[in-house]
Amino acid sequence: MKKQPSRQALKAELLATLEQTLATLEAAHADARAGATHEQARPENDKDTRALEQSYLARGQALRIETLKSGIAALSSMSLADGAVGRLGALIDAEEDDAEVCFFLAPEGGGTKLKGGVQVVTPASPLGRALLGKRAGDEVELKLAGKTRVLAVLGVC
Repeated sequence: MKKQPSRQALKAELLATLEQTLATLEAAHADARAGATHEQARPENDKDTRALEQSYLARGQALRIETLKSGIAALSSMSLADGAVGRLGALIDAEEDDAEVCFFLAPEGGGTKLKGGVQVVTPASPLGRALLGKRAGDEVELKLAGKTRVLAVLGVC
């Protein structure tokens, strides 16, 4: 197994990434909200839906912001206690197709690539669910998009 960054460093990096995403979303939400209420967004006729579309966009962004804030709070309070079982906060080294892969199980940020090529997975994803409870020596087999993936768990910390 290759040397991976510490779980504390990965958690800090993921938190910083998510907080940056949150700031970007909040700025976009403010722009969409301002666009929906701007004087020039008033409908010129019954077919003009610019303001309505902007308000739908603003509402969707507001919901995403709330979800992200909840995820950041869950990540902030996530324990990094040592253990040999796949759980939130675990760093799981595995082998797939003769290549070593590393996953960080977290409540938010699935799909994010962190330092050292570590990929974040959440329990909401099929891969994250499959890794929960796994130990070194276990094998994980799952079907994603019609393709079967087989991973051999090398280590959990």
